[in-house]
Amino acid sequence: MNDALHAMLAKSPEEIFALLPPGRVGEADRRYLDEVLDAGFRNTIDPANIFSRMESAFAERFGVRYAVLHNSGTGTMQSCLLAAGVGPGDEVIVPPLTAVATAVVVVQCGAVPVFADIDPDTFNINPADIARKITPHTRAIIPVSLYGLAPDYDGIMRLAAEHGLTVVEDNAECFLGEYKGRMVGAIGHAASFSFQASKHMTSAGDGGVVITDDDDYARNIRKRSCLGYRTLGAKPGDVFVPRDVRQDIDFERHDVMGYNFRMSAVQAALALAQLERLEALVAARVHIAKRYEQVLGEENCDWLIPPVVPADSLHTYWTWVCKLDEEKAGVDWRTFRKMFLANGGDGLYSAWRPVHLEPVFRDLAFYGRPDQAPNHDPRYQGTVKSYQAGDCPTCETLQRRLCQFKTSMQTLDAVATQVNALRATIREISRR
Repeated sequence: MNDALHAMLAKSPEEIFALLPPGRVGEADRRYLDEVLDAGFRNTIDPANIFSRMESAFAERFGVRYAVLHNSGTGTMQSCLLAAGVGPGDEVIVPPLTAVATAVVVVQCGAVPVFADIDPDTFNINPADIARKITPHTRAIIPVSLYGLAPDYDGIMRLAAEHGLTVVEDNAECFLGEYKGRMVGAIGHAASFSFQASKHMTSAGDGGVVITDDDDYARNIRKRSCLGYRTLGAKPGDVFVPRDVRQDIDFERHDVMGYNFRMSAVQAALALAQLERLEALVAARVHIAKRYEQVLGEENCDWLIPPVVPADSLHTYWTWVCKLDEEKAGVDWRTFRKMFLANGGDGLYSAWRPVHLEPVFRDLAFYGRPDQAPNHDPRYQGTVKSYQAGDCPTCETLQRRLCQFKTSMQTLDAVATQVNALRATIREISRR
């Protein structure tokens, strides 16, 4: 549990938002960036030790031994799967309600994504359906802490232990969340975080990091993200090969296939500054979500239904999402969105289309032809040869009713505008 976050959550909204600089860029961001620029750029030097500082700080924040920086929260998951030995012939179980990257990285490893349906109350992947989808070909599970809420990790980890599966947490939307007194990110075998611009913290628009407690796994993840360089290790900032080693005529550089998923020093500098105020960034989103929910209570609105948050979980609200009961409200999703915008709302997002119904999966449009998909690789002996409607019925029904409200506002005035837009929309609908 993060005591610093709980202390921040106890502060007043004015105190929390005073810690958020305009435009998400503050004095520390500029100072660390200047340190990197003053150090200059060389091929075998960690400018201002920024990589080691950022990796050490992030690992410490989550109570694990290792953090490995990446260029994105997509590269992170692919590195984790490759380091776990996932490849052609394997299956990886993923949820259908998530950004497409969670499933695409499986295909990029030559393996087959298998979609397990979601829980209708929490909107997260359902361990009961994971159990139904496990086969002799299953190698890993990528559960997503959707919108900032952890799934049922006890059930997931129990299945993983029973079947010898690797669990890679996709925590792109969940920073400092908690599950039964544990930090989300320190539960699976590894955890992926995204620093893309919409996330709780960012590193100039994109970036990511993997955390793990396993020395061998961390080293292999680093190698998979750095072109497979043989001599790289797990320790913080171990991203360069010493000059005397790499310049030797007999140096064998690459002993596994890896990708170039490295983060830049400039990104690491900005990420470090954001990390230092992460508790405030998370607490602000929690406050915004509670303001939205306060409106539901004050207006006796029973047709917008937030997810069930177990008492032993801390939701960190990458976005505030709820189900729209169209029958009770008397309006459909698109009408509700138009009304919210007309009342001053700054966008109302739908949930992603179920990933298995996106054209790229529906048509197996991964490579040149559908028969080149991993599903039809002769090394794959499983039964998942296509994706279609009906594969995940709970997700398919629920997705069309979900409303995602922004929680990224950096000022209390901006928060008030969005909360008032929701209140006005509820009142307008109630008068119909």
